[in-house]
Amino acid sequence: MRILVTNDDGVTAPGLRVLAEALHHAGHDVLVVAPDSDRSGAGAAIGALHQSGSIPVVEHRWDPLPIRVLSLDAPPATGVYAACIGGFGDPPDAVVSGINPGANTGHLVLHSGTVGAALTGAGLGVPGVAVSMKWSDDGYHWDTAARLAVAACPWIESLRDPVVLNINTPNVAFDDLRGVREARLASYGEVWLTSAHTRAGDLRMELEGRTHDPDPESDAALVLSGFATVTPLVGIARADVDGGAEAIRSRIRRGAGAP
Repeated sequence: MRILVTNDDGVTAPGLRVLAEALHHAGHDVLVVAPDSDRSGAGAAIGALHQSGSIPVVEHRWDPLPIRVLSLDAPPATGVYAACIGGFGDPPDAVVSGINPGANTGHLVLHSGTVGAALTGAGLGVPGVAVSMKWSDDGYHWDTAARLAVAACPWIESLRDPVVLNINTPNVAFDDLRGVREARLASYGEVWLTSAHTRAGDLRMELEGRTHDPDPESDAALVLSGFATVTPLVGIARADVDGGAEAIRSRIRRGAGAP
């Protein structure tokens, strides 16, 4: 497979190189296109491209790996979008994003640049994997997450419709994983925005960690229990609800004509 590897922590992030190297050694044709700096929390943002003009591209060397590595002054989804429409040669067969230091569970997937990059590819018909690892202050077992991402690639390629497989792992050695489990999204993520206030022209927002036990079958709970979790995501989809158009029509009928 031709695989585009990206992240939201920047081209120098250690998890990015471990992931790209693992995919290369598994026999894939790997291209790395990542931001030139940390773009965490960027979601699927691509910016006002019609106003920005050209975006500088810098090539990097990762000796002795024979992998093409590029960085952009842009969010990760910008590089994915460009790659999927042929901006760096043949479009990829898959997008693999990560390895993010810090789990992307629950509602955090909406804001995650790691997940947003992979969802951007899926929106263009290219399946993806987003892979993240529970936060640690004492280093990371990157190889654990990289091995799971490599194992996921043949499965996403076999699917009829492009999806993103969101993988989260505890920060443990591979042999210490309790297993790999399907999981639903938790009602919150690894951290939670608990308050916001303005003072003297500044907006201050406070984050906290988990304050209550999550649903035991959710991604957040299973990672805490030592399992790697797998959650398929489909990106933007129509809600299974009708009636909005009629509600609008009924309210404007009192005005000058109804469409």
